[in-house]
Amino acid sequence: MIDLYYWPTPNGHKITMFLEEAGLPYRVVPVNIGAGEQFKPEFLAISPNNRMPAIVDHTPSGGGEAISVFESGAILVYLAEKTEQFIPEDARGHAEVLEWLFWQVGGLGPMAGQNHHFSRYAPEKIPYAVERYVKETNRLYGVLDRRLAGREFVAGVYSIADMAAYPWIVPHEAQGQKLTDFPNLNRWFAAIGCRPATVRAYEVGKPYEGNLTLTEEQRRVLFGQTART
Repeated sequence: MIDLYYWPTPNGHKITMFLEEAGLPYRVVPVNIGAGEQFKPEFLAISPNNRMPAIVDHTPSGGGEAISVFESGAILVYLAEKTEQFIPEDARGHAEVLEWLFWQVGGLGPMAGQNHHFSRYAPEKIPYAVERYVKETNRLYGVLDRRLAGREFVAGVYSIADMAAYPWIVPHEAQGQKLTDFPNLNRWFAAIGCRPATVRAYEVGKPYEGNLTLTEEQRRVLFGQTART
């Protein structure tokens, strides 16, 4: 059994997508990030960066004590290796999946995240910041669109690279992007969205979804933290 410490963020959706595709038994442990539950000591013990998601695998390969993993990319690699699914065994295919997984973790996610912040959550709109991240998001969409030319999925076969990128494309309208501008990406996005496991994964998050309008307290909790606080 896997405990999934979860909130319906794009990174949280990555993990439910994998778990539903692989058919692994798991239990959702909701961590309300707007209420500051990610700063509780019991969560920090398994996710010291106080970010979603994290897992605790009570039945790790080879037995022994439970293993906790934080950071969504690390979780996807851990689960793929545990199940021997959604990551190729051959060296070339394995490397391609990891390349595009890290592309998402180091590029698409952070840039789209800043896009969300300055476009949707910042208390005042800063035109330079909004333009900067909308354009960078657009550039990254173009990179993914070109990669998908002639390919069904990012690394050929459906993999953790696709699961990592898809949730960051879901809010494309809020990111100021039109999928019709990216025909290969648009086709890929539709194909993943209609997979039964994807549908089930997003159903998991619905009970926890809230209003996008943040209170001042929620804004302080989400965006006002320093090393001391």
